[in-house]
Amino acid sequence: MMAPGHMIPLVDMARQFSRHGVKVTIITTPLNATKFSKTIQKDRELGSDISIRTTEFPCKEAGLPEGCENLASTTSSEMSLKFIKALYLFQQPVEKFMEEDHPDCLIAGALFPWAVDVAAKLGIPRLAFNGTGLLPMCAYHCLMEHKPHLKVESETEEFIIPGLPDTIKMSRQKLSEHLKDEKETPMTAIFKDFMRAETTSYGAIVNSFYELEPNYVQHFREVVGRKVWHVGPVSLCNKDNEDKSQRGQDSSLSEQKCLDWLNTKEPKSVIYLCFGSMSIFSSDQLLEIATALEASDQQFIWVVRQNTTNEEWMPEGFEEKLNGRGLIIKGWAPQVLILDHEATGGFVTHCGWNSLLEGVSAGVPMVTWPLSAEQFFNEKLLVEILKIGVPVGVQAWSQRTDSRVPINRESIQSAVTKLMVGQEAEEMRGRADALGNSAKMAVEKGGSSDNSLISLLEELRMGKSSSS
Repeated sequence: MMAPGHMIPLVDMARQFSRHGVKVTIITTPLNATKFSKTIQKDRELGSDISIRTTEFPCKEAGLPEGCENLASTTSSEMSLKFIKALYLFQQPVEKFMEEDHPDCLIAGALFPWAVDVAAKLGIPRLAFNGTGLLPMCAYHCLMEHKPHLKVESETEEFIIPGLPDTIKMSRQKLSEHLKDEKETPMTAIFKDFMRAETTSYGAIVNSFYELEPNYVQHFREVVGRKVWHVGPVSLCNKDNEDKSQRGQDSSLSEQKCLDWLNTKEPKSVIYLCFGSMSIFSSDQLLEIATALEASDQQFIWVVRQNTTNEEWMPEGFEEKLNGRGLIIKGWAPQVLILDHEATGGFVTHCGWNSLLEGVSAGVPMVTWPLSAEQFFNEKLLVEILKIGVPVGVQAWSQRTDSRVPINRESIQSAVTKLMVGQEAEEMRGRADALGNSAKMAVEKGGSSDNSLISLLEELRMGKSSSS
């Protein structure tokens, strides 16, 4: 899937494969390739057999503007739907590449359902990559099978998702449109095709680790009945500051400026706010965040990715008043670098799986602010199961442009304070720190994710030798 939350972990995953002696080819489009080509070249120079092949994005055929090669470049639900439909046009060029290169396995994102047919035609396994964790995958499966959301009378009435290892309550207003009821939406047919491909793939490969969601690894294998390999957190393959800062794309503020600012702060004293690459907040919501941060007395780094040319939302004299207490980054931020710094003590996140895992890996507790996709399920994992999250109070799923009533400044300030100050904050930080250590151990030699990756490679090699 050509969106930052999918591309970044998939590229890291490809690099992990190549470090285990596998020849890897990444297929993408020219503009997307520029976002990680430096990293791949560096790996090649270090001896990895990894390369990039590109094919043009069919912007014209899809009715998209030239250069719209990434979902993050779309600005409306209509554009996003055109983008997703355009992914079906990649079947022919990808099939041609595979006929030329004769790979032994194809790993493809969930929204390329035709990948399972191409792999079957070539007689090789297709592994599905979802860009999310196992809890939301299991929850989706239970929703599709039992349909508890169709048995409640209102959007706000809570229901229990049956059959899961934990008691997880949800409401219809926290589900996406194509899941929420049985009416046909433009995404319904695509989602059904995606589910067909998921269930007929050889198995799933997931950016997660056993210790994070052990019950859901077991549930996916035994109840959903599908093979799965957990190989994450893949962000931990980025060991040095250069790798961390270049992950995704070049930062709009230099790595050194971020580090210089953080180096002046006490350990665990800074809260980091970032809402992913896809969120578009209203000016009203940005104003509520700014006012809450000013009132909180906490030191912070805040990533603002929109409205950067129109700053009417910013309180008068806001940046001057901060006087070194806050740093605003307008654009892309070196997130892993910031989260891993000892001065960072908390993370306000939209609960995208990538961000969730990066926060977990860094050992920081989180304020949860889910927006869309599977993020409300991820919030449940952080707040109710792992107990390292404080909810800001979001009650409804949103489209790309957030038109909901803003979360008010009092709720934001309260959640930030609860995360950063007091006995409960210390206890959360302790749990988060322990989980961060587990994450690091999982990807080390002999760890759960390292063993899982090795077992996958052995299974693929055995399959190859038995068929040759």
